[in-house]
Amino acid sequence: MRNEPLRRPTLTRRATLATSGAAVLTAATAGTSAAERSVIRVAFPAAVATLDPAKMRVGGLDYNYAHCVFSRLTRQNNKLEVLPDLATSWEATEDLKTYIFHLRPGVKFHNGKPLDAADVVFTYNRLLDKTVGSVLRASLSAIDKVEAVDPLTVRFTLSVPYTDIPAVTAGYQAMIVSESLVDTLTTKPIGTGPFRFVEYRPGDQLVLEKNPDYFLPNQPKIGRAYFRIIPEYTTAVAALESGAIDIVYNLPPEQQDSLKNSRVSRVDSVPSGHWQGIIFNNAFKPFDNPKVREAFLKLIDKQYFTNIATFGHGLPTVSPIPPTHPYFRKDLIGPADVPGAKKLLAEAGLGSGFPLLLYVPGSDPALLRVATTFRDVAKQVGVTVSLQMEPPDKFFAEMEGKVPFSVDGFFGRTTPDLMTYAWYHSKGSWNDTLWHYSNPEVDKLLDDARSSADKAEQAKAYGRFQEIIAKDGPGCVIYVENFACGVSKKVQNFTSSPLMFVDISDVTVST
Repeated sequence: MRNEPLRRPTLTRRATLATSGAAVLTAATAGTSAAERSVIRVAFPAAVATLDPAKMRVGGLDYNYAHCVFSRLTRQNNKLEVLPDLATSWEATEDLKTYIFHLRPGVKFHNGKPLDAADVVFTYNRLLDKTVGSVLRASLSAIDKVEAVDPLTVRFTLSVPYTDIPAVTAGYQAMIVSESLVDTLTTKPIGTGPFRFVEYRPGDQLVLEKNPDYFLPNQPKIGRAYFRIIPEYTTAVAALESGAIDIVYNLPPEQQDSLKNSRVSRVDSVPSGHWQGIIFNNAFKPFDNPKVREAFLKLIDKQYFTNIATFGHGLPTVSPIPPTHPYFRKDLIGPADVPGAKKLLAEAGLGSGFPLLLYVPGSDPALLRVATTFRDVAKQVGVTVSLQMEPPDKFFAEMEGKVPFSVDGFFGRTTPDLMTYAWYHSKGSWNDTLWHYSNPEVDKLLDDARSSADKAEQAKAYGRFQEIIAKDGPGCVIYVENFACGVSKKVQNFTSSPLMFVDISDVTVST
């Protein structure tokens, strides 16, 4: 699930988390100062993998913390429109190969250092550094040079036309950092965002406080935020109902119905691009054979799988381009074709069937339902699938992209280029990590689409792209899932974001 995966893992925790919802928050509220105007407590299912935005891959708490502590050149609202953040305005040359960003004056890092163009140049050079390993690097590959024109003006020079640079600069990994502060990113991160970092206790909580010098007026309204790590959703929901938690992040479908009749909380849900599916690692047999991949794709009735996995809280899709997007090819969603799958496996020399191990990151119930459903349908073609459940932290560190066959899911993106290029282009960062797929026609379609500002040409390219991967896909993107949060009725001005972060900059909590 994520640029990156969305994770809903269950990690090993102390037994105290199995107690009442109120008990899990005692430590979080004990140190609250009377001077703070208000406090918000948000439950996340997993710890951060890193506090360094450039190296973020996992999503969840990572992205939400980064959104609070740092700022980007641009941001995107719930309609996925690109808006100013640290850049007040920008313009591109007609050939889409040069972009100029104008920075907001008077912005300061949390330690008082003024923001200037040199910080932007440093950030992007770092993102482009292969040794840093940022997953945003593939989306920035068109950049030849980033330079400071003056203290408040930055110029991006590209090697090829690229229409989505303003959207790319809104990526979570593109948080602006200072070279003078980079050494503290993993211990005491300092940004320019609405909240300042206070502390992080791994496996327990991440604490933030209001930045009184934030550049936007009247934000944030919360004095302190406690991001609690509560792996079990039943425990988090119990804490929400008891009043010990104000928001539960990313409620799975099976938990949403439990709050329908609550008198103290509600479910806030929005369609998102968060997708889940089955990963075929093309570097391994039998998935190096396109006939096997096509056969497996034919086994999957996406509407059937979606209904089982999401309980009606998702929509079947062809690729990470969601059904809500105008480029989506609805005509490519169809029923399973078991005879066709059998024929292809026979042509691949596997007609008598074979055993296969399917790895599952243990605790995401929807992914487990996907895996179990595929195990059952694969019996129709003689494929015996065994499920290998692994702790999420072990799966994502040691198995993702390293095993032949797995289930996984990722955060949605905001433009078709960002939704597809990193995953399907032969030079894409997630393709290189995940399924090692190469199709020259797909490469050309994605290159052409990202360099065109003509919506009709883009629609044609992405339509053909979906047509290809519906048959010759490196894996099966089955559905996109709604993003939902459990929210206390004491919380005002909160709306779930299709970008899957908890925006607390305007939120207040009544007492």
